[in-house]
Amino acid sequence: MSANTSAVRPRLAAFPKAYMRALCRDGSMRVAEWIDLAATLGVEGVEWYAGFLEMADEANWPRFRSAVEAHGMSIPMMCCSPDFTHPDPAFRAAEIAKQIRWIDMTATLGGSYCRVLSGQRRPELSVDEGVRLAAESIRACLPHAAAKGVTLILENHYKDDFWQYPEFAQKLEVFCALVAAVDDPHFGVNYDPSNAFLAGDDPVELLRRVSHRVVTMHASDRSLVEGTLEDLRREEGGVEGYARRLKHGEIGRGLNDYDAIFSILAGRGFHGWISIEDGVDGIDELRRSVAFLKRKIAEHWPA
Repeated sequence: MSANTSAVRPRLAAFPKAYMRALCRDGSMRVAEWIDLAATLGVEGVEWYAGFLEMADEANWPRFRSAVEAHGMSIPMMCCSPDFTHPDPAFRAAEIAKQIRWIDMTATLGGSYCRVLSGQRRPELSVDEGVRLAAESIRACLPHAAAKGVTLILENHYKDDFWQYPEFAQKLEVFCALVAAVDDPHFGVNYDPSNAFLAGDDPVELLRRVSHRVVTMHASDRSLVEGTLEDLRREEGGVEGYARRLKHGEIGRGLNDYDAIFSILAGRGFHGWISIEDGVDGIDELRRSVAFLKRKIAEHWPA
C-alpha cells in the first residue's frame, strides 16, 4: 500500500469502448442509451467522444449534459484526435480550428479536460520536426482552453481509427520530449498504461518519467494472446495495425501492474479522473473492472 498524500481519491468515469461503432458509425445505439447504461455502473462520470454521431447537432450538447447530470454523474473528459504533424500549414490550421471547437464542446458539456494528440507518424517526418509542429499547434490552442477553463491532455496514444499511420509521439522518448516542450498550467498528461505495451515500452517506466504531469488516466488492461512480452516488443512495437499478440480484457487480469501504477500516482498526490476503457466482451466485464478499480483506489488512497 502506498502512502496517501491527498485526502481526495480519484474518481471513476466510463468510456463506451464496446459501443464506438454503434455510437459513431452505424447509429445503432443512441447516446441516451449509453448514458442510461453508464448510470448503472456505479461510476461518477462518463468520458465523452467528439465523434458521437449525435454530437454533430450542437443543440444536443447541453441536452446530453443535462441527461448525464440527471443521473448524478458528470462529463469530466473529452476524447478527440487532432493531427498536428501534417507538413501543410493550412492543414494544421484546420486541425487547430477543430481542436478549438472540441474545447468549446467540452466546456458546454461541463468538462474540464480535452484530449490532444501529436498527429500521425508520417515516414518523412523527423523527431525534431514532429515535436516542433505538434508543440506549436498545442500551444496555439492553449489560450482558448484557458479562457474556457479547460486543460488539454496529451495521451500516450496508439492510433486513431481513421489515421493511416500510428501516433507520432507513441514511443516513450518522443512522448516525453513533446510533454517537456509544452509548459503550461492548462496542459497535462492523460496516462494510458496499456498503450505503452503497443509502443514496446514499459508502462511503469513511462509513468515514472511523466507522473509529475499526469492529470487524468485511462484504465484498461491487455493480455497476451500468445508468446512473451519480448516477442511483442521485437515484432509489434510501433508497427501499423493493432498488435496481434495483445487483446483487450478485464482490468486486473492483464499485463498492467495496478499496484505499482497506483502507488506512483498516489505518491504524487494524484486525485484526478480515471476513465475506464473496457467492456469489449460485455457489460458484466465492465462492471467487474469497476469493482476492481474501486478496491484498488481504496487501498492506495485510504480514507
